[in-house]
Amino acid sequence: MTAVYPILAAVAAYLLGSLSFAVIVTRVMGLSDPRTYGSKNPGATNVLRSGSKAAAIVTLLLDAMKGWLPVALVMWFGQPYGLDDGTVAMVGLAAFLGHLWPVFFRFEGGKGVATALGVLLGISVWLGLATAATWLIIAFFFRYSSLASLVAAAFAPVYYLLVDGVVWYAEGTIAGSIIVMAMLLAWRHKENIQRLIEGKESRLGSKKAKPSGEGAGKSPK
Repeated sequence: MTAVYPILAAVAAYLLGSLSFAVIVTRVMGLSDPRTYGSKNPGATNVLRSGSKAAAIVTLLLDAMKGWLPVALVMWFGQPYGLDDGTVAMVGLAAFLGHLWPVFFRFEGGKGVATALGVLLGISVWLGLATAATWLIIAFFFRYSSLASLVAAAFAPVYYLLVDGVVWYAEGTIAGSIIVMAMLLAWRHKENIQRLIEGKESRLGSKKAKPSGEGAGKSPK
């Protein structure tokens, strides 16, 4: 029976990750579906384009929470049930995959930045904070959310392995899951990468087109 627990934990993590909070939050707050405007990505950055900072912040926190919670629960309570570092790696990756391909939303998910950050925070608060700081620094100087996400994702496994034996002891399975998440996150940003190369990527703070339906019915001046 003990062998079943890691599988059950991974399934539960995937189902939690499949809750697309960008869609749920905007529905609850009566906003346009983020899959219908901007980048059409169900994530906090695109929700921000609705004009509601509150909705974007709530989405960001909930998306991060669904990555953090299963990892934290396994680390806190998993040992008596035979849930070790391999299970930590598995549930973190499962929650991330749930966000990318959510079973509750026709497998059409977001890019996974906030959820990946939540997973890293669950593994180690310091690892999560270092990765978040990297995102903030790149975003501040270059004003590209996508570039900041790509750089932060690339540095996350580096941080994890670099500080091995100092702040934590790196485990191969966890390192592997972080690397896989970084690669998948980069793949999900392939269109952003192309726009960055072409100089067409939108900068943070630049004006976006309003969600469809806004301004409808107004006669031209």
